[in-house]
Amino acid sequence: MSTARSPVYFTDFRTVPNVSQGVKLQRLCRRAGIDKIDFTEKFVAIKMHFGELGNFAYLRPNYVKAVADLIKELGGKPFLTDCNTLYPGSRKNAVDHLYNAEVNGFNSVTTGCYIIIGDGLKGTDDITVPVPGGEYCKEAYIGRALYDADIIISLNHFKGHEMAGFGGAVKNLGMGGGSRAGKMQQHSDGKPVVSPDLCRSCRKCARECGSDAITYESGKAFIMQGICKGCGRCIGACAFDAIHPSFDTSADMLGRKMAEYTAAICNGKPSFHISLIMDVSPNCDCHGENDAPILPNLGMLASFDPVALDQACADLCLAADPMPNSQLSDNLARPGWKHHHDHFKDSNPNVSWRETLAHGEKIGLGTRNYDLVRI
Repeated sequence: MSTARSPVYFTDFRTVPNVSQGVKLQRLCRRAGIDKIDFTEKFVAIKMHFGELGNFAYLRPNYVKAVADLIKELGGKPFLTDCNTLYPGSRKNAVDHLYNAEVNGFNSVTTGCYIIIGDGLKGTDDITVPVPGGEYCKEAYIGRALYDADIIISLNHFKGHEMAGFGGAVKNLGMGGGSRAGKMQQHSDGKPVVSPDLCRSCRKCARECGSDAITYESGKAFIMQGICKGCGRCIGACAFDAIHPSFDTSADMLGRKMAEYTAAICNGKPSFHISLIMDVSPNCDCHGENDAPILPNLGMLASFDPVALDQACADLCLAADPMPNSQLSDNLARPGWKHHHDHFKDSNPNVSWRETLAHGEKIGLGTRNYDLVRI
């Protein structure tokens, strides 16, 4: 473990009259040193998650506007961004993704800036970049809009996650910043498969395929794995959700790959990271619903170090009391429950999160040693 220590700035959600939480968030960012970045006429990507339709736990647009307004005050040109998803849902292409964002309240009026979907219409507008110190991913496929930005701001809703343990700064950037091909690389060996019962034999996938890997010998689409390059064009082309990635990566391997993707995205450009521990749902905002919070609203945190930030958020969560009538409290009350003494594992027992931060530290993304500066 590195002996260096990174400052992580923290404030709770308490306010006084005439001081909003948005103002508090701006003050937090200033105390954490965001104004040390030269924003003048720079394109600033605010990487966030717009929430799946039906999910109410995602960050409110008000917090986004506070950050966007601050960046504009500092001379930057902010835009909101996220990349398309692998799975069927309301964010699998840019048209649906933008509609989803607007329904959930994100637009130029509510946030003070525009939305650009990072990997384009069908999730294939990406760029291949080297991974500094990468052990599992030598190259990363990241959304072009995110790559083209001059400055990266990670604004994330810190919550539980059914695979990664929690969703924080590293997951927001690493998984969220990967294009469809990047997400496949992180989740699996990067090759999609077809569900024959859902295939309508429309052949749109074959027309989009960049490697002529799709045949129809049986009347249904079939992807030849040896030829497939894992670009993900077929997933975006299918209107019937018949094509999906094969999720075969273990949770700890997923976490290591997310750390490597985060390193690739942040490499060579200023980055700043903000986490809000609120509405701590047990699962990701990618779900079309959200269960009751497993932990109380704890506060807002900011740092230049995404590993230290995630570690600080995790430590605050582990020290908090579980919320009653939640997935976490229900599990802990089960007769014979194997107590993990870890709120994330006690909520979702098969998760792995410590490996993510350990690997991030190993490859130089940040340090798990931090000083919590309370303001």
